Amino acid sequence: MSSHEIPEADEQLPEKRESAEGAVEVAEDPFADPGMPPHEHRKQDIDERAAKRSERTVALLFTSSMVATIAFIASYVAIPVDKYVYVFPIGHISALNFALGLTLAIALFGIGAGAVHWARTLMSDVEIADERHPIAAGPEVKTKVLDDFRAGAAESGFGRRKLARNTLFGALALVPLSGLVLLRDLGPMPGTKLRHTKWGKGKLLMNQNTMQPLRPEDIVVGSLTFAMPEGMEEDQHDFQTEIAKAALMLVRLQPENIKDKRELDWSHDGIVAFSKICTHVGCPINLYEQQTHHVLCPCHQSTFDLADGGRVIFGPAGHALPQLRITVNGEGYLEAMGDFAEPVGPAFWERG
Repeated sequence: MSSHEIPEADEQLPEKRESAEGAVEVAEDPFADPGMPPHEHRKQDIDERAAKRSERTVALLFTSSMVATIAFIASYVAIPVDKYVYVFPIGHISALNFALGLTLAIALFGIGAGAVHWARTLMSDVEIADERHPIAAGPEVKTKVLDDFRAGAAESGFGRRKLARNTLFGALALVPLSGLVLLRDLGPMPGTKLRHTKWGKGKLLMNQNTMQPLRPEDIVVGSLTFAMPEGMEEDQHDFQTEIAKAALMLVRLQPENIKDKRELDWSHDGIVAFSKICTHVGCPINLYEQQTHHVLCPCHQSTFDLADGGRVIFGPAGHALPQLRITVNGEGYLEAMGDFAEPVGPAFWERG
């Protein structure tokens, strides 16, 4: 027998048997397609009252999701962050975290369980056998798909089961609010705190090295002096945050060398006060060129002209250094006449 006459090893040929009369009989194929089992109707398919009960169950689950979402938001607003409760067997846990986790879990479970119960009890469960077809669908297949979609939509009861449908819409509409509420915890709202510093009318200019109030005679031509507002102490918990906005540098110029009129009006006897914080990325400025009246930021070499309104003459900084208006009080000490007229440091998203 040639190799072409030998059947493949994995081919299962029908078994042949010889009957008593000598005739050859072919046994039934043991791997024949048994076909689809007979369809068994569910109780909801034949009893409208059972279908109504299932619909009410679905609606109850969706409604519980809506209530849980509202409870999630209420818990977030009402429960203090520092409150703890005892939950057996976990122990003492944050009341806020426990409430948020529990309500969000119920909200998501209500939508999921409601959708599953709807599919298992109300949507059609008739088994459909479909032959495999090429990937590229022809016009007939596309038409069939659309017809099947319409039939599935009709059999799902989406249009007829209005109670279940409307509560589903309500649950899906409310549950995203949980995520929106959590966005509030990304950080504190900045408000207007980036626009204001510790400087204010009547605040003395304190030498940052000696912590003593400054007099005009303490600042000589060609020197660079660093100052901070009266009342700030290094042991205060917010000192670093506030000094990062309020740090000040003082330079004494000859009044005739000041080019900007507002700078001259806001100075005292040639003493000008500018923010020490670079307007590029907030580095402290500490390099002063006496002959040119320029200050240089050591981080990225932004250069500002202190004789011309603190404007940028070189580097990546985007705007001039803010100037602080100063004067001398009755005791002969330098003091501020208010806060900076504009936010200090780099530009930020709500700067106007």
